[in-house]
This record gives sequence, structure tokens and C-alpha cells, in this order.
Amino acid sequence: MIKVFIIDDHQIVIDGIYFELEKEKDIEWMGSAKLPSSLMAVLKHKQPDVLLMDIHLPERSGLDLCREIKELYPGIHIIGLSTSDQASMIRKLLDNGASGYLLKDASKTELLTALHEVVQGKIYMNFSVAHILKNNMPDASTPILTKREKEVMELIAEGLTNHEIAERLFVNCSTIDSHRKNMLTKFNVKNTAALVKFAVKHNLI
Repeated sequence: MIKVFIIDDHQIVIDGIYFELEKEKDIEWMGSAKLPSSLMAVLKHKQPDVLLMDIHLPERSGLDLCREIKELYPGIHIIGLSTSDQASMIRKLLDNGASGYLLKDASKTELLTALHEVVQGKIYMNFSVAHILKNNMPDASTPILTKREKEVMELIAEGLTNHEIAERLFVNCSTIDSHRKNMLTKFNVKNTAALVKFAVKHNLI
């Protein structure tokens, strides 16, 4: 029996998925939440096998919520739900611990396949999502960012200053400045704006 819970701020989405799953003999519907705070309150007392999670939520990003839940409850398998087909969004969710990603127009068959595969420890993406990722792979000739450089690059792209990034990552400001300069050299660009543009173009963030 696969215990399923969903968080989505649109009742019509919750109702639609419940309708698809309610008669499945090996699926147990545990309930739903519309807000991250409500979900976290539920998880303190009971955890599903699979959490279907909308990426765009009130209060906070589903991406951040995914990472927090996996840190607190590593046994929960998270499948992202979204209308977004942005490769960077899909990659970021998977990087944050999700076990799968479904577009909201996925069929019932795809939904059921995803539920069964992730509880077996597999990563599930339907054909359209896999196709998006395949067509947006970084160029093999493009230098690769280290994990720390990627963190710094993402915060630069959010508009944070060196000082703000240093505080966020608990390092010295000079360390962030060094990362920034190294990336300018690595990608052969002259300024921060060009650096961010290059990273986005080549799907590095």
C-alpha cells in the first residue's frame, strides 16, 4: 500500500488527483494541504510514502520546502508537480532531493507509474520532462561549476551582494569575491551581468 499526500494551493488540482487515485487498491490517500506550514504540522505526526508537491506555493518556494523535508524526513519520496517545463527548475528540484517530476497535464497512467517507481527508489520523469532535460543539457565544452560556485552563482543571479552572499553561506566576503573573480575568468566574461547571462544560457543554474 502506497500512502500518498499532496500539497497544492489549488483545490481543483487536489480534487482531480484524488479522483484519479481513490479507487486504486494499492493507494492509500492520506490527505492534502494548501500551505507549507500546514504540511509541516501534519508531517510531525504522520509521514506519507510519497508527497506530491506543487512547486509554486504560498509562503515559500516548493524547491526550498523539498530540501527541508528531505533533511527532516529522508524516507519521504517527493514528486514535483508543476505547469513549468523549465529545465533549470526541474534540475533544481531533483538536486534538492525530489524523486520525480510531473507536469500537471500528466495522464493517470503516468501518475501511477511515478508513484510505484519512486517507492522502489527510482527517479521518475515522464517522456516530456526527460525530453526537456535532454535538450537542455549543458554543452560538453562548457566549464563546469563546482557545488560552491553554483551556490554563489545562484545567489548572484538573485541580485545579492558579495556581503549578503557571504552572510548566507557563512563565509568571508573575500571568499565570495574570489569565487566571483574565478568564475569571470573560467567563463571568459568581463562582468557579473555577463556571467549570469552566460550561466542561464548554458543551463548552469
